[in-house]
Amino acid sequence: MSTEHHTGASGAHAAGSAPAPAAGDILDPVCGMRVGSDAPRLAWQGSVFHFCSTHCLEKFRLEPARYAEKAQSAAAAPAARATTAPAHHEHHEHHGQQGMTPTPAVAPGTIYTCPMHPEIRQDKPGNCPICGMALEPLLPLDAEEDNAELKDFSRRFRWTLPFTLVVTVLAMFGHRFGLFHGTLQSWVELVLSLPTILWAGQPFYLRGWQSVRNRSPNMWTLIGLGTGAAFAYSVVATFAPGVFPDSFLMHGRIGVYFEAAAVIISLTLLGQILELKARSQTSAAIRSLLGLAPKTARRINADGNEEDVPLTHVHVGDRLRVRPGEKVPVDGVVTEGTSPVDESMLTGEPLPVTKRPGDKVIGATLNTSGSLVMRSEKVGADTMLSQIVQMVAQAQRSKAPMQRLADVVAGYFVMGVVAVAVLTFFGWGFFGGAQGWLFGLINSVAVLIIACPCALGLATPMSIMVATGEAATQGVLFRDAAAIEHLRRVDTLIVDKTGTLTEGRPEFKQMVVAAGVADDDVLATAASLDQGSEHPLAAAIVAAARSRQLTLATPADFESASGIGVRGRVNGQRVALGNTALMTQDGVDVSTLSAAAEDLRLQGASVMYLAREGQLLGLLAVADPVKATTPEAVAALKASGLRLIMATGDGLTTAKAVAARLGIDEVHGEVKPADKLTLVEQLKQKGAVVAMAGDGINDAPALAAADVGIAMGTGTDVAMNSAAVTLVKGDLRGIARARLLSSATVGNMRQNLMFALVYNALGIPVAAGLLYPFTGWLLSPMIAALAMSLSSASVVGNALRLRTLRR
Repeated sequence: MSTEHHTGASGAHAAGSAPAPAAGDILDPVCGMRVGSDAPRLAWQGSVFHFCSTHCLEKFRLEPARYAEKAQSAAAAPAARATTAPAHHEHHEHHGQQGMTPTPAVAPGTIYTCPMHPEIRQDKPGNCPICGMALEPLLPLDAEEDNAELKDFSRRFRWTLPFTLVVTVLAMFGHRFGLFHGTLQSWVELVLSLPTILWAGQPFYLRGWQSVRNRSPNMWTLIGLGTGAAFAYSVVATFAPGVFPDSFLMHGRIGVYFEAAAVIISLTLLGQILELKARSQTSAAIRSLLGLAPKTARRINADGNEEDVPLTHVHVGDRLRVRPGEKVPVDGVVTEGTSPVDESMLTGEPLPVTKRPGDKVIGATLNTSGSLVMRSEKVGADTMLSQIVQMVAQAQRSKAPMQRLADVVAGYFVMGVVAVAVLTFFGWGFFGGAQGWLFGLINSVAVLIIACPCALGLATPMSIMVATGEAATQGVLFRDAAAIEHLRRVDTLIVDKTGTLTEGRPEFKQMVVAAGVADDDVLATAASLDQGSEHPLAAAIVAAARSRQLTLATPADFESASGIGVRGRVNGQRVALGNTALMTQDGVDVSTLSAAAEDLRLQGASVMYLAREGQLLGLLAVADPVKATTPEAVAALKASGLRLIMATGDGLTTAKAVAARLGIDEVHGEVKPADKLTLVEQLKQKGAVVAMAGDGINDAPALAAADVGIAMGTGTDVAMNSAAVTLVKGDLRGIARARLLSSATVGNMRQNLMFALVYNALGIPVAAGLLYPFTGWLLSPMIAALAMSLSSASVVGNALRLRTLRR
């Protein structure tokens, strides 16, 4: 981000050494907000700094040198640029992520971490010293950031792929067509392979060297050793073919393996491109959350005038107006007006909640119809939205690294291969006679080539690639390999209710009428009155009446009765529709239908009484129906030994009613996003392997923190981006299918690793010449390359067996 706006009132000059800035030019050195001359201030080393709030002032007290230096750098920037660039804020500071605009530069103070090793943290980009993976910002921006590494790898791949294809075709078929004679073909292959090996493979060699320097052998060590050995051997064979014995002659020249090194580099680049694209989605959940917040707020000034201001300029105590259809800018309390507010994106509550003076409102929720005036109470990092962002970010960074089994194997394997190669070289040199050192060089190269990590590198990704493709055909989407690995070990499943077990859309359930009253009369009267309401329950009643083709009258004198129902006139008669409290206010006796109402509530339905001219006509029940596939799914999951727990933001009575119908014994009702996260963490601390299934934004922190998060494809994008598994159709039966596939895939991965290691274990002794005294066999690098191809083919073939798996 630009730093021109992170300056204080006198951040660049000592007090008195420069003219005082105009009030409009005074900027908070911490967040960059423009402040007045009467704002809180602090003197430090001869300079005076102004702050938008005591929060920023306290942050400055903790690190004065850091913010003062930033202010001085900003003051040195060109004035023209300072007056035209938009004012940005540090994305992790007090004024939060809301309303941010992505910029080419990254905010000062950004922390970078490794997706696989979250313990690695530093204040600048780089590579992980453990695994070599590129570090990522701990908290992404609220827009898709420009992935420089992905662009770089894509460019290297595109420009060098033609060279790789040409050198491979030439190596395989050149001698058949007699295009070049003898060593001339080796020189042509050398020239064609140089762009791929030296330019496209440069990042891999740098990471391989870093792994050696950090004493942390990994896949990059193997790739560097394998391709480097093949290339170095081939260069020697091209420049000095005479040093090799005649047994290495093939088609009039010493065999070279430039194509093997080039193909490995190109395939590795392609794998990295695919991985980087997949990894970029891990921060999509946070960007989706940040995108919920409005960019501006309408502030009511002390003189009564109103103005639209950036969200970052909103302070605690500001009076804000929220017009119909607008989002609530920050957390606060309503001071004027009444309006239903849709909080489903944060709380999971499917029905809008009517807000009145004194009620709390949450930032990023949607004001549906009325106009509200509110007083801000929490801004920036203190809002509920920001807290959810932080929880999701922390949970995502705590996930287990992918392919740790392959990394552990590779770490020991590479050290063993290097040791064998060194022993081979010196063993032949000291005990191999006159040409011992020559044979030692050739055989040690053969050892490194046969140990090239093609098969070992493909062992896990090929299984994952086939498994994810097969899962997709069955309506299950895995985000990464860690999800496939963990799902088979899950023993506890937490499920949300609304949208996960149920449809998430209220529907008219049934009505019970008083004696002597017709069903159509009750439904038509209630629907006629509800035409004046925007509540989803009212919409369900109106839809039910219209589906029966009932004639609806236009209501008059419509009024909403303080969250307990509605009143009005239908066909000139006074009508009331609502809960027991509304009936009590109107003096209506509901005792004759109270038992039926309680039965419906126990079934998870919302009940409304209908009265006309003070007389009870009947009751209507609206419910969020359970998905047709849910009972079968719950039964199958319980039969598989899973412990099922329901955790929902809905009322406990309704939740227990739904749980009882489905046979779920453990129920947690009226829980907030933080409560779901706490439940997940508590179960994990007790040793449980936890999966969380949900569909709403309020489920996102728990989905990210669980060992495996499972989102409904019919739910929100944030939930799906936070989860490791997505059920495309929202069918919980997919969890059973996914667990079966998880077990098969992990077994397949282990088999692939075994194949890869067995080929190397059999080939290395031959390559090292251990059988030479008994059989006279030596393994040329060409045979070593063939062994690599066979091992890779076996790994691919075994992985493809997963396509035959059916439930």
